[in-house]
This record gives sequence, C-alpha cells and structure tokens, in this order.
Amino acid sequence: MKPSTQSRKKLEVIWNKGVKAVDPRDLVAHFVQSDASFQSVLSEAASILVVGGGKATAAMALGLEQEIKPFLSKTVGILNVPEANYPKLEKIKLNLARPAGMNQPTVKAVEGSKAMIQLAQEAKEGDLLLALISGGGSALMPLPSLGVSLEDKQKITSLLSGTSASINELNCVRKHLSQIKGGRLAQAFLEATQGKGKIVTLILSDVIEDKLDVIGSGPTVNDPTTFNDAFNILQKHLLLDKTPASILQHLQSGIAGKISDTPKDLPASIRNKVLGNNALALDAAANQARQLGYQVINLGSCMEGDTAGLASIHASIARSILKYDQPCQPPVCILSGGETTVNLGQNPGKGGRNQEMALAFLCALKDHNLERITFLAAGTDGEDGPTDAAGAFADSSTLKQSGTMNASDFLARHDAYHYFKTAGSLFQPGPTGTNVMDLRVLIVE
Repeated sequence: MKPSTQSRKKLEVIWNKGVKAVDPRDLVAHFVQSDASFQSVLSEAASILVVGGGKATAAMALGLEQEIKPFLSKTVGILNVPEANYPKLEKIKLNLARPAGMNQPTVKAVEGSKAMIQLAQEAKEGDLLLALISGGGSALMPLPSLGVSLEDKQKITSLLSGTSASINELNCVRKHLSQIKGGRLAQAFLEATQGKGKIVTLILSDVIEDKLDVIGSGPTVNDPTTFNDAFNILQKHLLLDKTPASILQHLQSGIAGKISDTPKDLPASIRNKVLGNNALALDAAANQARQLGYQVINLGSCMEGDTAGLASIHASIARSILKYDQPCQPPVCILSGGETTVNLGQNPGKGGRNQEMALAFLCALKDHNLERITFLAAGTDGEDGPTDAAGAFADSSTLKQSGTMNASDFLARHDAYHYFKTAGSLFQPGPTGTNVMDLRVLIVE
C-alpha cells in the first residue's frame, strides 16, 4: 500500500469515528432510555404527534419508534426527509421531499409541511407535539407565507446561497417567509390546545454554537430576529434589486406592522433538547486519532467564515509543524469542525465548500513538499454541494494524479469537483444519515 493510500485510510477511520458518534438512531435511543422526565411526558400524552424534517430525522424516527413501542398506538406523524432507502416505520410517515444532492425547497416538501401544520392545528388538550429536527430541516420544511410563491422562495434561497451569507442570515430570511419556521409551528399547536399541550423537540445540531433558533430555522423556538433583520440581510448582500417583488412586499408589510412577526414569547415549558453536535463528533475523532498514535490539535467546532481563508490557516499550521515542530512535533492530527462559506460569483463550476476547502488547501501548499501531509475536508452528512461527494482529499497523490491541470484555475472558477474527480481524490462515502456540519482531518507525519 502506498504511503498516501495508508494516510488516506487513517483519515477515513478518524472521520468515520466522528460521524458514528453522532448516529441519530443511537442518540435518540439513549435519550429515551435515560430521560425519566421524557418517559413521563410520553405516558401522560393523550396523543403523540411527530413532525419535523432534516437529513437525520429518518434515523431519529427509527430510534424513537423502537424505544416507545408501548406508546405507538397513540402515535401519528410525518417527517420531510431526502430521498433514500429507509427502513419502514410503523406509525411515522416519511415524506421523500427532495432528491439527494439538492438543497432547495420543493412542491413535495410543501405538501409535507402543510400536513405538519394541519396536525398541529387539529391537536387537542393533553396532546404532545414531538418535533424531530436536524440539519437540512430549513430546506426540507418549506411552507411559504401567504402571497409568496414556492418559486420565489427557491429564487431567494439560491441568491443567498450564492453569496457569503451565513446560515444564520439565510435562516433569518427563511423564517420571515414561512408559516412554519421561527416558532410558528409551536404557535399553531399552542393555539389549538389552548396552551394545554406539551412540546418536546429533539435536535441534531448543524449550526455554530447550537443556536436553537437557527437549527432547522427553529419551528418550536422563540425567534429573536425580525422582518427588519431579514430585509437588512438582503440589502447587505446587494440582493434587493434581484429579490422577487412578492418577497420585498411581504418583508416591508412585516416591517410596517401589517403582518405579525415571528413569536418572541413562547412558553419556557417547551423543551428543546440537543442530542448531538459537531463538538461530539470532534471529540470522538480526536480519541480515534490518539489511538492511532497521533498528538491531537482540536481547533473546535466554531470554525466559520471564508473557506479559502480557513484552508490557508490549516496549511500554515501544517508548515509550522514540519519546519519548526510548532505547536508540537509530528505525528500530529489537526481536527476542525464548523461550516464555512463560499461566494460563488458569476457562472461557478461544480463543487461544495468542503471540496473548495481541500482545493484551497492544496493551492496554499502546492510549492511545498506534501509527502508528509494529508488533508480531508468533508460534510458529515455525506453531501457537499450539489454533488455525489462529501468532500475531497488533498495530498501529494492528488497533485501527481492531476497531471497538467492548474489547481488555481479550478479554484478561481469554483470547480473543485472536476479537479478532484480527475485526480481520483473525491471522498464519496454516500449519505450518512446524520448531519452535524463539517469535519476536517489533517495529519502531518
């Protein structure tokens, strides 16, 4: 086995260990088994209404049904999930709301979201609304505000995704164009039950610092943002002249007080429980790296901002270790999580932020010896942009296999996918069934 192949295998082992630690089925099962308060809520509920969406919610639902068998007779629900082959559930319907590799709201997703709101609006006193929310929930749970079309929602989502807008900014706009996000799902349920129903939300976090109002756009959480905030985000990213008229009119009506803002005072009794996050994945990956004999530098789960800039920082750390044994002597494994942004500009190529990260890392080190450096950047959900890859490897083998291709040219036009495909360095584990942002592994031998 070639040295680069051996190193890549080690990175995969470390990455897979991190992803395994945030297996949604296991996390839900452990919570149900160990939380006496939740068990009491289940037993007291007249009916259990399960709603939600995200890339991990199918596995969450499987874990839930297996653990609440005594209560399945009073359980009904629907979840919006990406298309995949899922185990059949007994009581919870899985609405296949979008194709794999796509992150746009769809007609099928709107239908599922309408069914969720209807469940909430028809709830009775004593019912339990049990929401399962994970990364990808915002795109998978669209229910446009009255007067805003799905097409217009798709357009503004694409426009914001093509800028350097953060997930916080994107979801702020989404919340103010929705009948279900930003606490409105909880609001509908509480109105139907006259405040005498209970709400529990189980969450797999895919955002920096696990901000509850941002994960899946917080359908059961108080929303601190306003219509004015959403408008200012569009203005900040120079999108006002490209924004559909219906959206501008809706936001301006909200700013003028003609439309009620998202709820700011939902009851404190609503329980929102984060079961897993990027930090948990990083800890597991770090333990695995130590078992393989590496010193570990864990940069944490709050890495955000410009993708190329963060790639350069990783490259600089690797160079310092090789040249000066600083901050420590090799063999070293540097781990980082979080989620970066890419400003795609006009006519971008194909790829995602992790492939862009790997390519920018390669460009930063292309004039240095890469024989002792191997880097993997990948999304924990197994998806990276509209591609069939989770991310990519960057090492000496990548440069050799890329031949005469100029990495900098591919980076400039945001076409990392085709560069790494030709170089045989795409990382393609397939959908993992979980989603806790990105996990990057860098080893220096």
